[in-house]
Amino acid sequence: MSASLSRPTSVEYEQVRADAGLVDRGDRLRMTFIGAQAAATLTGLLTSDVLTVQPGHGQYAAALTPKGKVIADVRVFHRAAESFLVDVPAAAGPGFAAMVRKYVNPRLARYTDVSGAFACLGVAGPHARQVVAHALGCLPAAFDLLPAYASTEVPFGDTTVLVVRAADYGVDGFDCFVDSEHAAALRDALLASGAAPAAAAALETLRIEAGRPAWGVDMTDETLTQEALLDTLDAISYTKGCYTGQEVVARLHFRGHVNKLLRGLRLDAPPGDDARVLAGDADVGVVRSRAVSPRLGAIALAMIRREVEPGAAITVRSTDGDTAGVVVALPFPA
Repeated sequence: MSASLSRPTSVEYEQVRADAGLVDRGDRLRMTFIGAQAAATLTGLLTSDVLTVQPGHGQYAAALTPKGKVIADVRVFHRAAESFLVDVPAAAGPGFAAMVRKYVNPRLARYTDVSGAFACLGVAGPHARQVVAHALGCLPAAFDLLPAYASTEVPFGDTTVLVVRAADYGVDGFDCFVDSEHAAALRDALLASGAAPAAAAALETLRIEAGRPAWGVDMTDETLTQEALLDTLDAISYTKGCYTGQEVVARLHFRGHVNKLLRGLRLDAPPGDDARVLAGDADVGVVRSRAVSPRLGAIALAMIRREVEPGAAITVRSTDGDTAGVVVALPFPA
């Protein structure tokens, strides 16, 4: 399993990496969880400790099968005392929604799919803060102290925008959640403030460089959390109480290890489809996401045997033939 090859132009790539690109994140699943037991319910559902999240802050987390496999990677935003917004990649949305319906008692935590009522527009790049501030008529300093996944409410016309710190592409970024009826006006304001539409190929390439696994490509419901490096992305609490899949995650952390890991590859040429990773004559893994970076050349994310460490020389064999490469630790060097 591998994604299509991303090959952005230098202009498309630099728009996000050096300036600011507008990202439409409207295809993601957005759900609210409200009630006195909302935090406890999410803590029992996810790998992070939602009970510790204060209003205005958030977390990255995962939802797992009982066997510790990844159903979805999610972002949790604590909006008010008993109100949470949960945001899930489109590919993982159906699985997460099914899990919620199966495990969450709506009498304890009222959950609602607000994907249609609540839009999300992101701005990614070193100038994202200035663009968002100009579009919303506030000072960039309003966002200076926001840590990852923290949020603030900013007035916008006769509504408000929830601005969240996000860095999925290895550069600074902010996601703006707004009522759908105001989404077009917000988009126009962001464009007028200097955020050119970001090319999908550029975003995918930057995501790969940042070492951020995409659900459905780099990880699936057959992937363990530690295989996808979600522990290194602060998605897992090892001190909280029980949650679905906890036994497997804890056992691997405290008493063992996974046998394969997501690694980066730098290659002499971009691989074709059905690409396998070879160390000598041994088949040690499979290529997942692939790109040709204007800065780094041919790169990929691959799920490979843990003993094939960064620095190891490898060969990638695909429908396009063989190409040489080297394993690198994630994220790719800046």
